[in-house]
Amino acid sequence: MTRNLLLAAVLPASIAWQLAAPSTPAWGADMFGGVGGVTRDSASKQPVAEVRITAHNLATGVDRTATSRSDGTFTVEDLKPGRYQVAAARDGFLASVTNVDVAAPGPSRVDFLLTPATQPVLVASAAEPPAAVAPAAGVAPAVAATPAVAAPAAAPTSVAAAPVAATPTSAGPAAAPAAAMVDELESLKKRIEELEAALQTRAAVAPAPAVGAPPPSGGGAPTPAPTTVQPAPAPPAPIIPEALQAPDSTPGVDNFTPFAFGDFTWLNGTSRNKDVVLDTKYFTPEVRFDTYYMLDTNQPVDHSMGGSTEQFRSGEFQLEQISVGGDFHWQNVRGRVLFMDGLFATTTPRNDASAGVGQWNLNTAYRYVSEAWGGYHFNVNHGLNVDAGIFVSYIGLFSYYNFDNWAYQPSYVSSNTPWFFNGLRVQWFPTNKLKIEPWIINGWQSYAKYNGHRGLGGQILYRPHEWLSFVFNDYGNGTDDLGVPGRSRIHADYSTEVRYYNKPNEDKGIDKMAFSLTGDAGCEYGEGVTCHGGSGGPKQDFLGFMVYNRIWWHKDMYAITIGGGKMNNPGRYLTLLPPINGATAVTGSPYFTENPGDKAKMWDSTITFHWMPRQYITWWAETGYRHSDVPYWSGRGGITPPGGNNNDPANYACMSGASSGTNVLTQAYTACGGPGSVWFPDLRRGQFTVSAGVLVKF
Repeated sequence: MTRNLLLAAVLPASIAWQLAAPSTPAWGADMFGGVGGVTRDSASKQPVAEVRITAHNLATGVDRTATSRSDGTFTVEDLKPGRYQVAAARDGFLASVTNVDVAAPGPSRVDFLLTPATQPVLVASAAEPPAAVAPAAGVAPAVAATPAVAAPAAAPTSVAAAPVAATPTSAGPAAAPAAAMVDELESLKKRIEELEAALQTRAAVAPAPAVGAPPPSGGGAPTPAPTTVQPAPAPPAPIIPEALQAPDSTPGVDNFTPFAFGDFTWLNGTSRNKDVVLDTKYFTPEVRFDTYYMLDTNQPVDHSMGGSTEQFRSGEFQLEQISVGGDFHWQNVRGRVLFMDGLFATTTPRNDASAGVGQWNLNTAYRYVSEAWGGYHFNVNHGLNVDAGIFVSYIGLFSYYNFDNWAYQPSYVSSNTPWFFNGLRVQWFPTNKLKIEPWIINGWQSYAKYNGHRGLGGQILYRPHEWLSFVFNDYGNGTDDLGVPGRSRIHADYSTEVRYYNKPNEDKGIDKMAFSLTGDAGCEYGEGVTCHGGSGGPKQDFLGFMVYNRIWWHKDMYAITIGGGKMNNPGRYLTLLPPINGATAVTGSPYFTENPGDKAKMWDSTITFHWMPRQYITWWAETGYRHSDVPYWSGRGGITPPGGNNNDPANYACMSGASSGTNVLTQAYTACGGPGSVWFPDLRRGQFTVSAGVLVKF
């Protein structure tokens, strides 16, 4: 029984120690501390050199190692703050393990007193002679069953065993091969069996002298009758080295790393990956694929869909995104790059009008990059990051990357607000539940600065509980209209997400439910427009909301999301321009103007189904309807002039396909040859789509 209990405790824990797989870090910031101390011999108190030190991050599974010097000192550097299991191992000594909390900056002190490895020994009284039979190798001699001399029979002395331990290799427990560990465990099992056999022999009681017999010296009183001999008490279980002991069933929660105290992969706009395929000390790669098939029931003849950030071509298989890149991190220096190809490489730059200011063709320079920034992490509070470059916007709740979202086609609040910013950001984490992030940027989703004022903004992200998240984004100061230097913009975007049901161990039923609610409000003022209307000009503002509810079942393998939203954007300054005749934000289009007072009231709804057999892939299907109070969506006739784009989208096109050379309709009729000679796109007020696709993220 003793042996079975011991092996049941040792074997799983030992194998788990050797083969445990790392998990995903909960937060990407590189905050470094360290562990340092001295290794000494527990008997002589002298320093021990060449001891392998392994620091194992209990939250991320990442190991860092070091070796003690000739004076016994060691330092394990570049440790992210959190809880670590630190092990010391060297040939000839028992492994020693302890847990320590590492907080940046500066090292945490950990000293080790290493006990020399010894064989187990049976301790008997001095009056008991040794057994005549030689013991098995590695087991102390069993005590012979002979009567006591010149004394009454005494209860057997207790048996003590020195710690039973497999001598660790110099590589330390975290690096020992699994095969070697199995061999050591088999040896340990054999030694335990031999020890039990010796204990059974030891427990056999010697025959007592006859009652009334004279004492061995020939005189004195007769020997008294012996008392009933009790069986030998069970020996204490051998001490298991700490390195082989089973870890806590629930590892300690990381309360230092921001937002690592909970699992937030359920959030809309957040990647659901819990693990990474490959992670190194210097670089964490990232790969994304987004392929879809979409059918617009309006069936445009040119297969071209407009007014969207996700729906571009009808009746075709298309690659929306192909991205490769990742995160660099070393000694508090940070960097991230994610290259971008597919339809995103065309559709994203065409919505940025800032490239129309000056030279150097910025749309081409940034076309194949969605994120690219470098920065530094400072060990302040729970972290302070300063980064500069192009980074993804948080306004609109939905992520720019579809894999991270509850639905494929987001509502207008997300589609018509920024997907990226170009500038400087500061991320300050005063606590592990709060992020304060100011921005100094070129402008509202702009590679360049439109006019004289750059944009200022920021985010406050607060997650007080694992089931609750708040995000507050604000923007202002920017003069973000091409050719209108005196017009300024302000915007507020606030969201909350609530997980109101959670049963993660549910086998096949519903295991999780959550909803998100987002509201946006903003306006432009100056040079002929106002936020509220009146003598200063017509009202030019943005007011919108969206709400989604998501249900997961069968342990998050399946999910369904129902939601939608609505917006009102007089002046259309945030309404996406349909790509009629190849129009972009720079060229504009006479077929869908964006002048002060132009109205745009729209609403939409979608139903999205996800099948997620693995955390790295999502198969999805979606259907949705979107409505506009003005003709906006592509109809059967399409949005491409006869013969294709004529490279003059700013002017009316003739029925022949040629440009009229003017954006004044009466003049276009004259130039094209009279009434009926001017081409018009087929625009509709409604759009119903059915779509499906696959999303992959490593």
